[in-house]
Amino acid sequence: MKKIIVADDEELILKLVSDFLRNEGYQPLTATDGEQALHLFEENPDTALLILDIMMPEVDGWEVCRRIREKSNVPIIMLTARSQEFDELMGFEAGADDYVTKPCSPSVLMKRVAA
Repeated sequence: MKKIIVADDEELILKLVSDFLRNEGYQPLTATDGEQALHLFEENPDTALLILDIMMPEVDGWEVCRRIREKSNVPIIMLTARSQEFDELMGFEAGADDYVTKPCSPSVLMKRVAA
């Protein structure tokens, strides 16, 4: 079962995304801030994908993405309410592979995860 780290400070988003991932056969690992996400990644080097919010406490999603990129090429999807072109460009510059704005269709997100 492939592990996917989901990092978001909104519990409802974490639960929703985790439930959809579980239903698709993935093992979601959740974090409510950037520090937890980095710690989970260190503990689970076999992680297949990260789904990161940008606006999180401790360490924001852009910084989490940059730090992960220093060590790994694991795919990263930014899932965020920040929908300005500048924010999307910042995500890609930090090393994200995809950028999805909230609200989004869970079914579309699962297709992006599968890709």
